[in-house]
Amino acid sequence: MKKLNYLKAGFVLAMAVYGVICAVDVTEPRFLDRVDLVIHEAGHMLFSWFGEFLQVLGGTIGQLFVPAAFTVYFHLRREFFSSAVTSFWCGQSLFNVSVYIRDAQAMVLPLVSIGGGEDTIHDWNYLLSWSGLLRWDEAIGTLVYLLGVGVMLASVAWGLYHSIEREEAGGEG
Repeated sequence: MKKLNYLKAGFVLAMAVYGVICAVDVTEPRFLDRVDLVIHEAGHMLFSWFGEFLQVLGGTIGQLFVPAAFTVYFHLRREFFSSAVTSFWCGQSLFNVSVYIRDAQAMVLPLVSIGGGEDTIHDWNYLLSWSGLLRWDEAIGTLVYLLGVGVMLASVAWGLYHSIEREEAGGEG
């Protein structure tokens, strides 16, 4: 027999509303963006041992890896509702990255500098310039945004699906 867990379903609907708010204006900082920023900056420090290119890329790697690692962890533990929630975070983090990528040529976003000073690097200007893709910053950023939308939609569907509690077959009868 199937039964809807209203608390879980309500949480997923709240996630969906938050996702729409984020999707409408990705440039407006939201709660999870602040979490992403801390993880992003930690990624730079963690990858600083592997040379300049990986140090610069490490911010984005860390920002995307942490929610993805939680998602895999919960999925492997068969905690599928929790994996849906953390995969939503992955999609939101992709939104955040898309804004940074789209800003690679214009470089108008305020940047965070751990050490301070004028030698702050715009990650995606550096990465796209290095790879010869700087002129494609808007297109690449849009693709990352669309990937974020897809991940968020899938996580909402996954979360709603796992808001339905199912009884084990072959129970007492």
